[in-house]
Amino acid sequence: MEQFSAPFHRRDFGEHFLWGVTISAFQNEGAHDHDGKGASIWDEFTSRKGKIKDGTHAQVTTDFYNRYRDDILLAKSMGFKVFRFSIAWPRILPKGTGAVNQAGIDFYHRIIDACIELDMEPWVTLYHWDLPLALEHKGGWCHRGVVFAFEEYVRICVEAYGKKVKNWIVMNEPFGFTSLGYMLGVHAPGRFGLSYFFPAVHHALLAQAAGARVIREMVKGANIGIALSCSYILPNTQSPGDIQAARKADALFNRTFLEPILGLGYPVEDFPLLGKIERRYALWRDRDALSFDYDFIGVQNYFPLVIRRNPFMPVVGVSEVKPRVRKVPVTALGWEISGEGMYGILKQFAAYKNIPRLIVTENGAAFNDVLTEGRIHDADRINYFVTYLEAILKAKNEGVPLDGYFVWTLTDNFEWAEGYRARFGLAHVDLETQVRTLKDSGLWFREFLHDK
Repeated sequence: MEQFSAPFHRRDFGEHFLWGVTISAFQNEGAHDHDGKGASIWDEFTSRKGKIKDGTHAQVTTDFYNRYRDDILLAKSMGFKVFRFSIAWPRILPKGTGAVNQAGIDFYHRIIDACIELDMEPWVTLYHWDLPLALEHKGGWCHRGVVFAFEEYVRICVEAYGKKVKNWIVMNEPFGFTSLGYMLGVHAPGRFGLSYFFPAVHHALLAQAAGARVIREMVKGANIGIALSCSYILPNTQSPGDIQAARKADALFNRTFLEPILGLGYPVEDFPLLGKIERRYALWRDRDALSFDYDFIGVQNYFPLVIRRNPFMPVVGVSEVKPRVRKVPVTALGWEISGEGMYGILKQFAAYKNIPRLIVTENGAAFNDVLTEGRIHDADRINYFVTYLEAILKAKNEGVPLDGYFVWTLTDNFEWAEGYRARFGLAHVDLETQVRTLKDSGLWFREFLHDK
């Protein structure tokens, strides 16, 4: 492997800094209808023609359902100490509520037990986008009943695993699944329009806080957080129009799910349209119900956004200035590579006076990996990690309360609407043989994390 020097060492981050990898149930498990599992919105969405760019599905994907122990060992071999995975709601409750599937309960016990046996700390994400299809038929995240269904699901999971698991992420990227799935229609369940998006936002926030309260009630010493997608936002120019457009975009993309949980309400001053949520979908007691005293906020940052005013863009009135126009380095998905963007968003989040500890719970990059003579030389990915980790260390050294960094992701997997075209893994997966091959980036982490 080509040697890549970094301007830092693992020890520079501190003895107690957490290093982990992240996967998700739908993207990795496969076994889509095995052992009593119910269908999710993504099982249905992937069956629709043209919804997945390479025409694939996740019925098998990387077969984590059968290979979980090997994958946990793979993570351990690289020196990671945290294994973050999600629980598939329809594997626990096939219909979303009601009868519990014991085979599903048992499966996650096996994962947790394997983590503990192998000295890997299990971090459980309770919702990573795979809503039971039966609940979508009742309105999904647009229907207030989903809040009570989620609370029931969380209670079942915490009762099952709370004696073994102390670290809980209630939801993964709620802005992601509400905007892409309920406003733009490009992710499951494929709904389009603000009339779906606004109630989905409100109910996701209510459910998230309700789930967190269940964990606090039932698990002594629990470490409870959420994982928010976020992008540092810059105006295209210093014109008043572009500056205001950037504020509006920041309110929508970064603040809609952050400020309500801090007790600040929706950021209607910079994005007045959000006021419709409070007028149409909120009850009088909801503002207090949205907030919760989390132990940490998960920051999931991949790229910054440059925004300009666009009066021709319906409703929002802003648009992104694409990286290809600005001729900046990008990943295979066209996402701008910017350590400064990571640094900027960490400083922005840390500026809230009542912000809890921060953890980078996802970060990584897709590149066009080529397996050559049993090796993948992914120098671009290594350079990406060096760039972002340097920015994270800089923020930490300047006082940002930052406790850890989790890589997205352990192995190549099903990357939602991209299918298998977007490979983020530290390990390559041959989908026919399921053979895992560590990429040079995985070997780099093994060297970096074992460095004393």
